[in-house]
Amino acid sequence: MNEKALTGKAAIVTGGSRGIGRAIVRRLTAEGADVVFGYRADAVAAKAVAAETGAHAVRADLGEPDEVERLFAEADARLGRLDILVNNAGIIADAPIGEVTAELYDRVLAVNARGPFLALQQAARRMADGGRIVNISTMTTAWPSGGESVYAASKAALEQFGRVASRELGARGITVNTVSPGPTDTDLLRGGTTEEARQGVVYLTPLGRLGRPEDVADVVAFLAGPDARWLTGQNLRADGGLV
Repeated sequence: MNEKALTGKAAIVTGGSRGIGRAIVRRLTAEGADVVFGYRADAVAAKAVAAETGAHAVRADLGEPDEVERLFAEADARLGRLDILVNNAGIIADAPIGEVTAELYDRVLAVNARGPFLALQQAARRMADGGRIVNISTMTTAWPSGGESVYAASKAALEQFGRVASRELGARGITVNTVSPGPTDTDLLRGGTTEEARQGVVYLTPLGRLGRPEDVADVVAFLAGPDARWLTGQNLRADGGLV
């Protein structure tokens, strides 16, 4: 019987209770990893993911620095080591530049940029040599639409954090990469777009469909595994060829 690719590895996934994050937790645990995942509000969904996968859920708002530190402390107590970090948690904001409030700006940057940066700091201090860090960005940084200024900027910051971290941590054999999904068929997408808009994306995408959370999770699992040992500082656009 072949050993699973991530057997013996300890992973933290932020934003792991729904959508792409849930698919990532499922995929990593299926590959043998021990996983702690963070969630902000949906305790029912988090409990269901934990029951299904055997992963451990920790409630943590990544917009709050103390809660980032607590997530890592709880993961350390439960796992005893850290080999993989997936920075997935994020929020979407849609407002024209002229209507962006200071509160909206601060909240989006806190969750999408500062929170992942603090998670990178924690990982840099705790991660075993040869570890893997995967940041989840968005194709919006390459193909933004109106109303996406703050969201795109926050994810662009995350991409640059990853590039710098890949250079700082490379001497320890730690790889740092980014996955930028295109439109992915999640509750979040369906709740924020019309059917007409989704079909328009399908028409523009060479592969002729929306992404699925599992499509992104498979790319993350590859980057988290041994076969991606020579990839670092990269941004893989998991968008079906849209960009």
